[in-house]
Formats: sequence, structure tokens, C-alpha cells
Amino acid sequence: GADVVIRASRADDAVAIAVEDHGRGIAEADLPKIFDPFFTTRPDGTGLGLAICHKVVRAHGGDIQVRSVLGVGSTFTVVLPAT
Repeated sequence: GADVVIRASRADDAVAIAVEDHGRGIAEADLPKIFDPFFTTRPDGTGLGLAICHKVVRAHGGDIQVRSVLGVGSTFTVVLPAT
């Protein structure tokens, strides 16, 4: 039920797309593992969603970053080459 905000920007030869929510956030201890295949904190999760996103973004020469505060929300930023 929380709002999701999407922002796009361009800097030099890259395009950044940020997706921000105001949900549960991610525990600091879990942040280093969130892109690992099969890592999940949800009982109904497979742990593949973020791992697949990470692999696709990297295959296109980009990077994906996350900022998160537990209880406040998360922002995932995908940075891709502009060309």
C-alpha cells in the first residue's frame, strides 16, 4: 500500500533510474546478501528476483545500487550506459 517513486536522470554517459519505496526497508545485515541467488527473508520468496535484476543490469554494462533504512524504505538505483 505504500507509494513508489520513480526518478530518471542523466549524467555524462550514463542514465540512472531510481525506484524508491517507503516500505519495511532492509536490515543492514542483509544488504550485502540481497543480490545473492536464493537469498530471501520472506517465507514465500525464492530469492531470485534481485539476483536476476543484478545479472541483467551487469550484462548491459551497468550497475545496481541500494540504499535502505529499516522501517523507512529503500531506493534501488540502476545506472546504465547512455549509448
